[in-house]
Amino acid sequence: MSNPTLGQITASLRKTLSPIYGEGEAKAMIRLIFHNLKGWNQTQMIMNEDTPLSDYILFKVNAILERLLKHEPIQYILGEAYFYGMNLKVDRSTLIPRPETEELTDLIVNANREDDLRVLDIGTGSGAIAIALSRNLPYSKVTAIDISADALNIATENAKNLHADIHFIEEDVFTYFPAPGSFDIIVSNPPYIDESEKASMESNVLDYEPHGALFVPDSHPLIYYSRILEIASTALTANGRLYFEINPRHAAELKSMTENEGFSDVNVIKDIHGKARFITAIRNIK
Repeated sequence: MSNPTLGQITASLRKTLSPIYGEGEAKAMIRLIFHNLKGWNQTQMIMNEDTPLSDYILFKVNAILERLLKHEPIQYILGEAYFYGMNLKVDRSTLIPRPETEELTDLIVNANREDDLRVLDIGTGSGAIAIALSRNLPYSKVTAIDISADALNIATENAKNLHADIHFIEEDVFTYFPAPGSFDIIVSNPPYIDESEKASMESNVLDYEPHGALFVPDSHPLIYYSRILEIASTALTANGRLYFEINPRHAAELKSMTENEGFSDVNVIKDIHGKARFITAIRNIK
């Protein structure tokens, strides 16, 4: 008896995954699985619908399915995530890059057309923002810091694979003091989810992604932004630009805090879902 075909297996996977993840998400997962295991795109999958799958591929598919049924993110299962036209290695020491963070990256790329910009990415994780900016801002010099050595190992590997020249530093933001006027751009997507929001979050995030990169205490939800504003108030050049990804529930407070630190042109920008998701600002020097 021959092994089941690709078409039979994908139909079975859709039937199993759709009630849990929804039909669209299930189809996207199946495409990712076979791109990872076979290198097939969607057209090649259609062309191979009647192809029997090997015992090895069936074993791998079943192992992936088992983990998906436990709500483990598919990016961690496959060890890769797609971000800004790049395939990045990820593991449980790094957050999975979000579409909103692609929007933040796009904001920076579209607003900064000069050459030789010096960029600092605070809390780089997988290196997603730093690498995307290095590849899209001409002749930029990008520095990226993170407190996690494990995350920096992943980021360094990603930069090497994507031919991006990044200066990675293992640093705690609360003890990091770059030289005055070191950077033209500072960007950060720091931990910003309030502890009290955990109750409404999906298990695939709570059970698998690094909590230190996600959550802040309810008593001090802007703790990272406060410190980054301190850094930016000296480390940015005159008219240097600051970019944050933020929690929409604290947008107004963070805007006021940024203005009170002496930054001008402080703008709250909405994401594609209409949520206040980003803040941009310029450093004034009187």
